[in-house]
Amino acid sequence: MPFPELMIFGNSLTRWMIALLTVATVLGSVALWRWIVSHRVRPMAMLTDTFLDDVAVVLAEATSSVIVVLLAIFAGTLVLKLPDAARQPLGSAAVILFLVQVGLWGRALIERWTRRYQERNIATNAAGAGTARLMAVLAQMLLYSLVVLLILDNLPGIEVTALVASLGIGGVAVALATQNILADLFASLSIALDKPFVLGDFIVVGDEMGTVEEIGLKTTRVRSLSGEQLIFSNADLLGSRIRNFARLQERRVLFTFVVRQDTAPEALRALPEAVRQIIEGQEQVRFDRAHLRAFSDSGLVFEVVYFVLTPDFNRAMDIQHAINLGLLEHLAATGVRLALPAQLVYSGDTAPLSAHLAEATGGDSANPEVGRSNGA
Repeated sequence: MPFPELMIFGNSLTRWMIALLTVATVLGSVALWRWIVSHRVRPMAMLTDTFLDDVAVVLAEATSSVIVVLLAIFAGTLVLKLPDAARQPLGSAAVILFLVQVGLWGRALIERWTRRYQERNIATNAAGAGTARLMAVLAQMLLYSLVVLLILDNLPGIEVTALVASLGIGGVAVALATQNILADLFASLSIALDKPFVLGDFIVVGDEMGTVEEIGLKTTRVRSLSGEQLIFSNADLLGSRIRNFARLQERRVLFTFVVRQDTAPEALRALPEAVRQIIEGQEQVRFDRAHLRAFSDSGLVFEVVYFVLTPDFNRAMDIQHAINLGLLEHLAATGVRLALPAQLVYSGDTAPLSAHLAEATGGDSANPEVGRSNGA
């Protein structure tokens, strides 16, 4: 007679051995896969420029050992004879564990893709880098919501359809209570998609100005010229007129200078050409025009317009500085004098008057303009 097979908890020893072998096979397979990825795929992934080989590395690193062990044990129970009352909870638990692992994989892939995109585009595409960070946050929120709903769907006694409907009604109430926060959230999404400014841009909003340091889900932080950090609500920021100087292609400069009314016509006729030569002598500058624009109480007003072919403000000021010095040198060389605000007051003895007139008019005491009160 054959010996009766040993039974343990309603299963033969053979079944238990097969179950243990199944558990060992699953654990061994996962361990081998992670070793291959760590020692073979990772070195190759560091040398390539594609994201596909990074996927295997990210999945291996984000795999939870605890979840793997529990799922391996569940796989072993599949060959055992278990009562129906135990089989269903075990199946639900396994599905929930797998969904949790899927959430871990999804979060790791999103973070890896975002970090990789930012590293490669932050220098050349700051707008895209900021958009990627925001989209990563929204993708993670969507992933977590989906995983939670699927987990609830696998829990006994929970009707997901009714739960989603109740959440929709509650969501309306929450939206009304948090409409300011939601307005800022959608404004941040609009900033990410429309890109009115990106990180590093110099912007002016009303009376405030500074460099954009961070674009968050609710606020945007700007570092002002005086050093303090300005914090703008995203909704308020988009509702304002924003001047983005980082998008400046070239800078238009208009300035005026006033010469005396007794300047010789020949000297006046030569001044625009002299100004043009002074401006064109500077680098990164395009001359536009120079004209005798108007007559004023203070003198003859010349208006000059040129373009600085760089958005750099410091460079623009260096150019204006050089042009001003060149203009002063030319006026000094040609004897043309700038009109300065002056006022002569007649009081009592007028004996010193001729000396004052000679000094003010360069020797022409009969200048009829002397004695007027001149404005700047």
